[in-house]
Amino acid sequence: MAQRKNPKSHSKKEGKTPPPVDSKNGKRTERGGGGGGGGGGGDAGAGSKYSMFTWFVVLALLGVWSSVAVVYFDIVDYDSVIARAKEFRMNFSEVLQGKLTAYDTDGDGDFDVEDAKVLLGLKEPATAPVGDSPEEKPDAAEPVGEATNHHAAEPQGAEPAEATSSRTPPEDTASESSRSPVRQDDEVSRSQDVESEIQAAVPLPPLVEDDFVPDDPRDSAHPYEDQADAIDTTGVLVEEPLPEESVLESGQYVTSSRFTQEADPAEGAENQSAPPVEPVEPQSETHRETEGGSEAEGTTANQSEEKLKEKAKKKKPKLLNKFDKTIKAEIDAAEKLRKKGKLEEALRAFETLVQQHPQSPRARYGKAQAEDDLAEKLRSNDMLQRAINSYREAAELPDVTSDLLRAALKRRAERQQFLGRMRGSLATLERLTQIFPEDIGLKNDLGVAHLLLGDNKGAKKVYEEVLAASPDNGFAKVHYGFILKSENKIAESIPYLKEGLESGEPGTDDGRFYFHLGDALQRVGDQSAYHWYELGHKRGHFASVWQRSLYNVDGLKAQPWWTPKDTGYTNLVKTLERNWKTIRDEALAVMDQNTGLFVPEEENLREKGEWGQYTLWQQGKKVGNSCQGVPKTCSLLERYPEATGCKRGQIKFSVMQPGTHVWPHTGPTNCRLRMHLGLVIPKQGCRIRCTNQTREWEEGKVLIFDDSFEHEVWQDADSYRLIFIVDVWHPELTAYQRQTLSPI
Repeated sequence: MAQRKNPKSHSKKEGKTPPPVDSKNGKRTERGGGGGGGGGGGDAGAGSKYSMFTWFVVLALLGVWSSVAVVYFDIVDYDSVIARAKEFRMNFSEVLQGKLTAYDTDGDGDFDVEDAKVLLGLKEPATAPVGDSPEEKPDAAEPVGEATNHHAAEPQGAEPAEATSSRTPPEDTASESSRSPVRQDDEVSRSQDVESEIQAAVPLPPLVEDDFVPDDPRDSAHPYEDQADAIDTTGVLVEEPLPEESVLESGQYVTSSRFTQEADPAEGAENQSAPPVEPVEPQSETHRETEGGSEAEGTTANQSEEKLKEKAKKKKPKLLNKFDKTIKAEIDAAEKLRKKGKLEEALRAFETLVQQHPQSPRARYGKAQAEDDLAEKLRSNDMLQRAINSYREAAELPDVTSDLLRAALKRRAERQQFLGRMRGSLATLERLTQIFPEDIGLKNDLGVAHLLLGDNKGAKKVYEEVLAASPDNGFAKVHYGFILKSENKIAESIPYLKEGLESGEPGTDDGRFYFHLGDALQRVGDQSAYHWYELGHKRGHFASVWQRSLYNVDGLKAQPWWTPKDTGYTNLVKTLERNWKTIRDEALAVMDQNTGLFVPEEENLREKGEWGQYTLWQQGKKVGNSCQGVPKTCSLLERYPEATGCKRGQIKFSVMQPGTHVWPHTGPTNCRLRMHLGLVIPKQGCRIRCTNQTREWEEGKVLIFDDSFEHEVWQDADSYRLIFIVDVWHPELTAYQRQTLSPI
């Protein structure tokens, strides 16, 4: 390389000064001075005639021409050089970013050999991609929970994240998806209240504690519980390691739940999936039906290759517009603070950028993310509202990239849902689907938003549009099947629920869908229902094939039938049995008044017949003035807080007319036991089955069972049956758990 450079340098100096010249420092230089003598003394003598500045100039020129040679002949493995450079403690690339950004001709965020070729005219400049830097990716694209359910189990259309925009159920969470001010442990799924969200579609909301609560607690309740057409009060599951396969034989029962859906609040361990939250699309497990070992092995290689190809095709979100690329160094510095958890400093840095560059979408989006993270840290609704506003502002700026627009509005919708502002979230998602009409994932999210508002008709219309455009969309299928079942279109719902679950798409592997598919199959007399219950159990959604409740506390003793001694509530049982006639007489008096206090069962559990109920306590509170009609009964019960304070149960009279059949079903939680006191029992024809054991009521006697196990009722007598139902806390729940568990 020295031989190539010397001729060129000489040619440039041929017409200039004679060989001896004066250097800028005033010392005389002689071309042959150092080479003629050959001895050490000669070298020393020559060295004394040259200043340090001269050597610096010479070395600088050598460096320039060496660079030209490197570029021209492409003789250096540039990647290996960069790799070596990274071993130095100081990252010179970052130091120079501020000065070299203007020469970044290919838009990859740094000055490299490709940029040098363009500057030298050896290569045509390429269009610079936006947002290639990993730190530019939206928060949602990072794993959250924010998750994450996830949401939950959070949803298909992946956002840059909660939610991932792959779903859960609701569920976006996320990813960072479900990054809520109440979740701080992990980024993809965080501790959340299992009852407050539908995981199948969106990221699950965080556990509500202290003063950090949704603005309207009613809006954060289970989305489907308040619907007139809702089938049952079921909920979202927590993703836990899959339980070992178990074969449940006749007479055998699970003695403790093998999965944790609601952990001991004392340990702060109410876990959920998660859905999902922003939301990174969670990779849902594929449906586990094995057709044969060899077949599975034969497809493993192909599947892995396909995944690699799909991954390669995915492009990084482009969050920087043309102007934002000019201030990328400052944006990256602020983003680095945010990712390191220095949230106050990051927010100040982004606020400064917004003040200096008010038209920068990326700076404002970074400000929104910092506010979002800080709201979680401080558990502040006010700060979260600031983030929601900032996401909107970022999306409304001119020249915002489509990726940033999508990420900002999607995250905004998720955080609005978290605060219980369902209508605001719906409006945001409607705007998104208008801007990106071809995005199926966003339409699926919109359908979930309608469901969260109890608008089944609106959700149904959305999912019909999705299935018309994408007939094989599994997420849309399970939700559409769910809606059909809520309309009591049992047979029609089955293929949608089944095919949706079989798709294995994100957001479909949710206990609620296994629950309702099995229930639908049972109602049409199809015994394959237990196959789906078994799959749900294997995937960790159910404690067993028989015990299929979804709001659970881990580790509680689980058996279908209990004795008074087993429960420890012998005094309550004795009080009920000793005073059964008094309780019966008050109930009959209320019935005789014909005041309409007995209301029909509305949970869609009857195949046929008439079933009325008169409720005294629900969710641990008295129901209106109901006790005025039965004052002695209420007075007896007020001595027993295990019953009146059971927030996950009811105390009520139940009257069932002849010819009534109640479908096999399970209650929503394993946190309670149910007592039945016989008041008016025909001699024959009335029976109840729990798992594979069938029993009959007796007047003045108490039956106790765990209604989280499958049970079924027949009333084939020739007169009505009247019983008194008293739910009590599961005896193994601690006082703290009883106080802090959410109502059902």
